[in-house]
Order: sequence, then C-alpha cells, then structure tokens
Amino acid sequence: MSQKSNLLLLIPAFFFLHSCQDEPEKSKDYTNIVIILTDDQGYNDLGCYGSPDIETPNIDRMAKEGIRFTDFYVAQPVCSASRAALMTGCYPNRLGIHGAFMPKAKKGLNPQETTIAEMLKPLGYSTAVFGKWHLGDHLDFSPLKQGFDEYFGIPYSNDMWPFHPQQGSVFNFGPLPLMEGEKVIDTLEDQSQLTTQITEHAVDFIKRNKEQPFFLYVPHPMPHVPLFVSDKFKGKSKRGIYGDVIMEIDWSTGQILNALKENGIDENTLVIFLSDNGPWLNYGTHSGSALPLREGKGTCFEGGVRVPAVMRWPLKITSGSISSVPAMTIDILPSIAKITGAKLPDLPIDGKNILPLILNDPNAQSPQEAYYFYYKTNELHAVRSGNYKLVLPHQYRSLNGRDGGDGGFPVDYDQNLTELALYDLSKDISEKIDINQADSLVVANLLQLAENCRSDMGDALTERIGKNNRAPGLASKQ
Repeated sequence: MSQKSNLLLLIPAFFFLHSCQDEPEKSKDYTNIVIILTDDQGYNDLGCYGSPDIETPNIDRMAKEGIRFTDFYVAQPVCSASRAALMTGCYPNRLGIHGAFMPKAKKGLNPQETTIAEMLKPLGYSTAVFGKWHLGDHLDFSPLKQGFDEYFGIPYSNDMWPFHPQQGSVFNFGPLPLMEGEKVIDTLEDQSQLTTQITEHAVDFIKRNKEQPFFLYVPHPMPHVPLFVSDKFKGKSKRGIYGDVIMEIDWSTGQILNALKENGIDENTLVIFLSDNGPWLNYGTHSGSALPLREGKGTCFEGGVRVPAVMRWPLKITSGSISSVPAMTIDILPSIAKITGAKLPDLPIDGKNILPLILNDPNAQSPQEAYYFYYKTNELHAVRSGNYKLVLPHQYRSLNGRDGGDGGFPVDYDQNLTELALYDLSKDISEKIDINQADSLVVANLLQLAENCRSDMGDALTERIGKNNRAPGLASKQ
C-alpha cells in the first residue's frame, strides 16, 4: 500500500480523536441541589461573617463565588423544629413539632408531609442524607420513608448518649447508634471520625450520581456539643476545639465543592450552606458566637434565629452577591420547586419562592408579608416585617453577661421576662434600643399580624388554638 493510501486511512481517525478532545462539556438541563446544614453554629463563626479567629476558606469562597445572606432565619431556634421547617417549607408548629425529639420518641415528622426529597423524586432525582436526621428515630419516620434513597448518620443529637455531662442527674440516654439505611452498624463512643465519614459518603454519592439529577442533604451533627474533631484539624484553630470543628466542617464543604468540579457538574449545582439555629451559649468555650446579635439558641432574639446562609450556583448566581432582604428556611422548598419545575406539596405550606433573591435580582423583594418566630410549645415570641421586629411578652433564657461553661460542661441559664418591644434591625442589629413608644403605628400593624398568625397557628401564651395546624406522625408498634 502506498504512503498516500496510509495517510488517507489515518485522516478519519485523526478527525475523530480531534473532535472528541475539543467537544465542549454538554450542559445539563437540570439543577442538582446540595444543602449543607450545621448544628448550633453561630452567626459570627465564619470568616465571611466576621469571625476574627476561625479560618473558613472554602465557605468564604462560596460567598465570593455566590451570594451571602445577612438576614436569613430559621423557623425555630432548636433542632427538630428547625429541620422540619427546612424539609417541608412549613412552620414547624403548624406540623405539631416543637423542640427536639428525644430518643425513642413516639412522634416524628408525619409521613403525610412532603419533604424536599419526596418533591424531587418524581423528576428522577437521586436523594441522600448523610449526617443528623432528628425528625423521629422510629422506623416509621426514617429518611428512607421520607423520600431519601440513602441514609448514613445518627438519628438524633450527638449528645443524646451515655456520656452526656448530665447523664444520671437529668438524662438516662442509651448508646448512640450510627445508622446505614435503617440498620444500626455501630454504637459511637468516639465521634472524631464522624465528619470525615459523612464527607466521604457525600463525595461518593456525587461520583455515583454525576450523570443524573440529585439532591444531597448533609446535616452535620456538629458543632453541637460534644465536640469531636479528627487529627487533621486538632489544635489548628485559634478558637480551641470549637474552632477546630468549624475548620473541619469547612474542609468538608471544600471536599464537596471539589467533587462537583471534578465530576463536571459544578456549574449546574446549587449549594446551600446554613446553620439550624444559633449557638448554645451556656456551653461557653464549646459554643459558638452570634455577635453582634443578641442571645443564642433557644431564644427568638436574633442570635437564636438569624443564621449564616451562603448559596453558590455558578450558572446563575453572580459572584460576590449580598442580600439583606429577610428570608427563612421555609422558603427553600418552594424555591427549589421553582428551580427544578417540581410540583409543590398538596398540603398548604408557609414558604414562598425566593429565587429572585437567590439570583440577586436588584428589584427583588421579600415575598412574605412577615416572618413569625415560635418557641417552646407553640409560643409566639416575635414577628418581623421589613426592617422592624416586634418582640412579644414572654419568658426567655439568658446568661445575662455571665460566661458559659468550660470543657464541654454547661452552666445554668437565668430566666428573664421581656415586655413588648420594637426594634429597627436596619439600625439596631443587636436589639438594644426599644422604640416601642416612638412608633405606635408600626407596633399596631405588627400586633395585627401577630393576631392573624395566632388565629392561623395558635399561641399558647394567649391560649389561642390555631385553625390550620396539622398533627405530627405517631409511631406504630414495632
């Protein structure tokens, strides 16, 4: 065969290889969703929110490449209630969920409610939760029965175990189970590898599902006490073990972002990072900081309900965006529905679509007339509308300027009473200046909103029974 013939035979192969090398990455016509939720992390515990002594380069990068919310809220300042709101788009008291479920609780998130995972399943999304569930540990309320394909983690808070500092005097906890699906694969005495294991599961899930849409929910058990950290970050922070734990969570976030990039799905994935409530202040050196906000977890002052919230979606969100428009976790589900084209739940929800805020539309406004803050057993404690927040008379816990505990041991809170108070949060983020007497019209408007809310969802403080509340799930006998 002539040299010319040999060359002619090679030409098709050359163009085939060349076209493969130069072919651009195919754009995806769907959006993956990743939600990373920390536990008891304070507003001031990230570099991008002003932390002076905790380094969080990966979450800070998310803020630089996406949007940071300055006025983002959770629906209640406590574990189970907060998570119920995130998963369903409903105020948790509407669902009959208050506080934090204890081990072997007979109640949980009602399977009749629609979670984000259940909403996305009909669209072909793979779904997984790796971390702390805390919406009922009975198998009737398992993540696998709430729309998730995969589950690895713990069923409730990581301090609900025999090593609690108040074990025997207050609590009588059994072993802390580590779950894979609906099976107990271990009981934990050392939690130092938990963040690493959760991260490995998340990265593996991304690799296995890179060719199809997915929803990945990563609710870290920490920095809820007790604090544990792997050797990778032990002693690395200027804030002691609490800072070490945050640095490891930041590392975990970086691993997830890297996995998205390495698997070619970075551009079409929305990643949301936020905390479930403010810091548990009476644990002192083992708690976070909400500064400059007032109080912390377990109160409806800003330190308890305003949380860090960063979102990154390279295909859609302009880098370096900042939003000071109020928003809440109840708004995440309907926003995801708008993004994905999913059908909203059949039962009424409280959240509304905040996609214009997420995309930093300069004309975007809050779709909510007001946000309502409940705590304890259905007590309405505060209402925020626009820049104004009305705090209703109630009892709340506080350290009153005292230091919290040391070495993982808490101190007792004082119990305070607050009267009716009005704050302009645009000028007074720390809720120090009560302008109740100076702005009676605003007070009257917010009191009417509170009264409307009481008619809808009730208020134990005024002995009002809500007209539109639903019941939690009740466990069957097993």
